[in-house]
Amino acid sequence: MGKKKVIQQTQEEALKEKEVLERSLAKTAGKASAKKLGMGNVYIGASYNNTIVTVTDEKGDVVAWASAGSLGFSGPKKATPFAASKVVSAIAEKLKKTGLLNVNVFVSGVGSGRDSAIRSFGNQGFNILSIKDMTPIPHNGPRPKKVRRV
Repeated sequence: MGKKKVIQQTQEEALKEKEVLERSLAKTAGKASAKKLGMGNVYIGASYNNTIVTVTDEKGDVVAWASAGSLGFSGPKKATPFAASKVVSAIAEKLKKTGLLNVNVFVSGVGSGRDSAIRSFGNQGFNILSIKDMTPIPHNGPRPKKVRRV
């Protein structure tokens, strides 16, 4: 194991590095505060195992998301209506700074948390403009099993 080299930084280099860091921080802070949304889309995915809520702006860029699993629910508790309402309240906390009020809701899946999530969005102060069910429906499906003869 050889000796370790210690590189000394001059004051000029340190000042330049500090200026670069401050500029990059100012850019990111300006973007976060400047992003005020008037309208957005809410996608609720309610499966038998979990409830996932994603909020996007009008272009489709994700602003915030949360799921029952990310909040600490585990196992069969993730798909409950209570977990879905907690997910929506966590999303509302994230969206306070953006000023989002009007939302279009798109629901997908057959889980028990779908109705609870929509109601919670209304209770959190969001103005729901439309609700669309996007659950995939099979139009014919696979061939059924042959009849069992006993």
